[in-house]
Amino acid sequence: MTKDENSVLFPPMKRLLIHPLFAILVSSILACCSPQAAASAGDDDVRAFLTRYFSTWSAKDISGYAGCFHEQARITFVHQGQPRTEGLTDFIHGQKLSHAAASEPMTEVPTDMKILRDERTAQASVRWKLTKGAEITTGTDCFTLIKTPSGWKIMSLVFYND
Repeated sequence: MTKDENSVLFPPMKRLLIHPLFAILVSSILACCSPQAAASAGDDDVRAFLTRYFSTWSAKDISGYAGCFHEQARITFVHQGQPRTEGLTDFIHGQKLSHAAASEPMTEVPTDMKILRDERTAQASVRWKLTKGAEITTGTDCFTLIKTPSGWKIMSLVFYND
């Protein structure tokens, strides 16, 4: 094959190789600069809020725990596919009684957080582990949060045990 034959054959091949690389480069740049990437990098305030939610409950700080909720919040526990919804006052009272009646201290920690947010609202799915002595329960909390002048507040909590 002569040099002229090579120059005729290789330019189309170069174009085929260059285009996928260019597409990968452009998509990488767009992914880094996308609002989703920016939001995930800026989820620290939501993560801190959710961590405080779990830590106040575990510390039996019912006042601090109640402060995580918007006054109009609704809470739903799903058991065997059936929802049981409560207003904030009844729910907080039930949490206080649960700690008071527990024979051993209970702690609940988040094990995984998935957050979708904008500047005014956020949704989060949080896997958790509840420890009471040797007994361990796992489950999921699904939050809808609203940003208020005093910070994030829970508008809706739907939760269930595994």
